[in-house]
Amino acid sequence: MSTLLTTPHKSLDLKLRRLLDSPGCRDFILADAKDADMAFGLAAPGLRTGADRSRGPFRSIDEYRASIREIVQQGLVDVMLMSASTSEVLAIDESLFTASAVTPAVRMNDTTDIWLASGSGSYTRQSALPFSTAAIDHVQWGRLEPARIGRPAVDLGLFSMTLNGDARLDRDMLEAYGRFRRDAELSGFRHFLEVFYPNAMPAAADAAPLGTARFLADHVVRALAGVPRAGRPVFLKIPYLGPEVTEQLASYDRSLIVGILGGAAGTTHDAFSLVAESKRHGARVALFGRKINAAEHQVEFVRCLRAVADDELSAAEGVRAYHAALARLGLAPHRSLDDDLLITHNATAYGG
Repeated sequence: MSTLLTTPHKSLDLKLRRLLDSPGCRDFILADAKDADMAFGLAAPGLRTGADRSRGPFRSIDEYRASIREIVQQGLVDVMLMSASTSEVLAIDESLFTASAVTPAVRMNDTTDIWLASGSGSYTRQSALPFSTAAIDHVQWGRLEPARIGRPAVDLGLFSMTLNGDARLDRDMLEAYGRFRRDAELSGFRHFLEVFYPNAMPAAADAAPLGTARFLADHVVRALAGVPRAGRPVFLKIPYLGPEVTEQLASYDRSLIVGILGGAAGTTHDAFSLVAESKRHGARVALFGRKINAAEHQVEFVRCLRAVADDELSAAEGVRAYHAALARLGLAPHRSLDDDLLITHNATAYGG
């Protein structure tokens, strides 16, 4: 693994160290993914109360950033993932994370399958192509020619890949990842790796044993086999692959910490049970964006999510505790308790 300890009080670094030192460790890393402005545009911050789902009005980027401040101040997530522009405001200008246990992170690339501006839905059906808007120096220092005095504001980024079983396109995606790894290592910049399910040409994945889950897991293992510790991701962000493949991937290489992504919002039980189920089968990280952002009260949602992740509440108990918190706050829930206790099969792709 690359160097982990950057600031002694960061909960991410402490948990990563414990997870690597003790495979049976029950620590669980939670991340809030507030990087949706790199995908959805105006809709990224979420709907205003009573708004139409497709037409809005939507919350502003300032309101989106205000919710980030609240959750960072709460201190129950370990990582806050942002766009470079939001990170500049909060991590560089405001030094929001300097005295916080929360680690700031930035999305370092925006492949074409997450170009989700209204009316551009065809991008999600075309094989993903590599593309990056952010630059490491911009993320660390706010400019391309920094003075490099002191510590950079951010030393962790997300790199995302989508592989589709097309040799030429997948080679391009992997070469882009290789260039990023080289630049990151030279800059002392850590990363975690996101790998989505194929967004096109699904027949290639369907031909694999256990379908897309095995396709994705095999590609992760194969892609990282040629990468030494200095260039490896500190953890993975992938769809939950089901019990069998998740257990196989988590036990294959104990130095590779498996994390799951949240996908579409769904019910509260969807979110809480995904954490409990994936942890049961070896995952030790969850990164939720829309599941947190769509909540009636994000801070209370995170509080209950943390209790589930730390084995203090079952998923169903977490849902009940969350509804009790909404009642105390006088907030109307999006769904009745009974409906929110349902588990649905909501999408796990960014564009779902």
